[in-house]
Amino acid sequence: MGRVFVAGSINMDVVATADRHPRVGETVAGKQVLYFPGGKGANQAVAASRLGARTTLIGRLGKDSFGGELRTFLGAQGIDLGAIRETAEAHTGTAIITVAEADNTIVVIPGSNALVGVDDVAAVPLAKGDVAVSQFEIPLPTIAAFFRRARDIGATTLLNPAPAQTMSSELLALIDILVLNETELGLLAGVELSDSDEAARILDVARKLQAREDQTICVTLGKRGVLALAGREEISVQGRVVKAVDTTGAGDCFVGALAAQLADGVDLRAALAFANAAASISVQRMGAGPSMPTAAEVAAVLNAN
Repeated sequence: MGRVFVAGSINMDVVATADRHPRVGETVAGKQVLYFPGGKGANQAVAASRLGARTTLIGRLGKDSFGGELRTFLGAQGIDLGAIRETAEAHTGTAIITVAEADNTIVVIPGSNALVGVDDVAAVPLAKGDVAVSQFEIPLPTIAAFFRRARDIGATTLLNPAPAQTMSSELLALIDILVLNETELGLLAGVELSDSDEAARILDVARKLQAREDQTICVTLGKRGVLALAGREEISVQGRVVKAVDTTGAGDCFVGALAAQLADGVDLRAALAFANAAASISVQRMGAGPSMPTAAEVAAVLNAN
């Protein structure tokens, strides 16, 4: 069984709940303020670790109270924190999140995450069979260096290009598995996509984005499920209807679960179904990191069908 190495962001999520989102220039009364460990890198690492993968998180924390709380939480999840560095140059990453009507808006202040550099990923003990995971909340040159090293060793590279931004063709070519939603796919492909587009159109856009013939592109569609283009093979995973409480971190749960399954040698189709089930559990709970399910919980959902 391989390991999961996640190079990414670590944030404290400050969550305000309200009956509805404010319009521009408007103030609304909130219900409560909550503090949750988050950051896309940390969320993905928590998901992978809770689902049984040996997981290492690579990132940076500030020397502040949020940094101390996050380190304690992550350590309690069984994650290897040996590659996390503390820096006095910046505060710990913070996300300001408003949750209303089960949807969220997020403002991310990178803080120490912006300082995760090539040196941070240079000494990580990657091996063949491992899965190297990253997302767009750390500098792109760091991700490229991480993935270049992983591919040289024979590890699988998995990128979640969120928050959405364009990337170089060089970085795209280093990715074995790209996991994104239809909005991110549209931005990267330079095409307008919406959640009402048919599967055939989404797969056609994914096909045009593929940088290599053996590259896999997985498009998460929320309650509509997942579409994947694995080389030339098309895979569809049916969505799950659940009562969503907080969708924050659902995509990260999917990524971490997928990485854990692939590191365990599970084939892609079964891994996608498992990750889809895991994400459906996470949206039924508040918070990002704390909402990630265990392997037993996912197995119970899959066995119930």
